[in-house]
Amino acid sequence: MHFDQREQTALREAGLDTDDLRAAAERVGELVAETAADLEAFVADHDTLYSDMDLAHSGDGPAEHAVEYLDTYTHGGDLHGWLRFETWGATVTDGRVLTDETVELTLEGRHGRTRFATTPDAL
Repeated sequence: MHFDQREQTALREAGLDTDDLRAAAERVGELVAETAADLEAFVADHDTLYSDMDLAHSGDGPAEHAVEYLDTYTHGGDLHGWLRFETWGATVTDGRVLTDETVELTLEGRHGRTRFATTPDAL
């Protein structure tokens, strides 16, 4: 089940029974899998993306990235993966689609939440 003990207690207090909790947990898993597929498709559809990521030795304004791929996997309510740029990569620990032109990925390490867009203006 995707809910920790406190969440389960709160949901039971709100009137959900074990079957309701199980159904909700399954739906969370489905939604995470759908998000992972949408994020992978977004990256696959674009050779170049722009981000608000702070990079050493970069100028002001959006960073431009040659993106190779995003490979994700899910476990319950968690989304993880690897974002491969042309010369480096970053571990992904979560993400969401914001619009048709922008997504937000949580990159492990110093980058944190980072927005990626199809154009600099979309950021």
